Amino acid sequence: MDRRPIGVFDSGLGGLTAVRQLRAQLPSENIIYFGDTSRVPYGNRSRDTILKYARQDMAFLRSFDPKIVVIACGTVSSNCLSVLQAEAGIPVIGVVEPVVRRAASLTKNRKVGLIATRASVSSGAYEGAFRRIAPAAEVYSQACPLFVPLVEEGHFRAGDRLIELAAEEYLPALKAAGVDTLALGCTHYPLLAEVIGQVMGADVALVDAGAEAAKECQAVLEARDALADAGQEGFADYYTSDRAADFQRLASLFLGEDVMSQARQIDITQY
Repeated sequence: MDRRPIGVFDSGLGGLTAVRQLRAQLPSENIIYFGDTSRVPYGNRSRDTILKYARQDMAFLRSFDPKIVVIACGTVSSNCLSVLQAEAGIPVIGVVEPVVRRAASLTKNRKVGLIATRASVSSGAYEGAFRRIAPAAEVYSQACPLFVPLVEEGHFRAGDRLIELAAEEYLPALKAAGVDTLALGCTHYPLLAEVIGQVMGADVALVDAGAEAAKECQAVLEARDALADAGQEGFADYYTSDRAADFQRLASLFLGEDVMSQARQIDITQY
């Protein structure tokens, strides 16, 4: 039994999709979430800048003595995971391999689509994972740089023409390629599932990076006999690098629960 918290971070609000899944799977676990909303999106930054930000995010979470850290950010996972794992001294998991394993298990025609940030796609990390896990798969990648900033501004619902126009710009090439499975390589993207589904069609399976990372987290904790006592109810604390009120408003929508009194703003540059 290990009552230390699970640390989770993302460049903004998208990682809350992983938190929501973790809270459903592991209700006894304590969770510390950090969303770097003042510097979102990471996906249009250089690798050096992404690594600098990720190290600060990790340092902040390490101040809570976590037993594991979930990097709920496709950009950081695809650019910096091995470096952060080597530096951490505790288990650190990302979203790349979990979402790739799930996509590889679902595809029937071996044509898999991937959507992610520009930095994730250019890193080649997802394609490399597919080559290791499902070498016979044909992978079609598409960067979607507008998705994250639009989600962070609350544009994620079907019927919102801004996000629908972006989806209509990015996704038709993947549909034309005949993919039967689409890996959502950013934890913001599951919030767009309905919008993405409108373009791709109901016969294309969408794979949620946040949900798959949460399952991986549970498996690692079980293997290490590090789960919390099932008889206690866990808590979730939320931190942001920008205005807490803005974070709280959207986080409550994404999580399906009220976090209006829970989020706190911190100065991430001090870490």
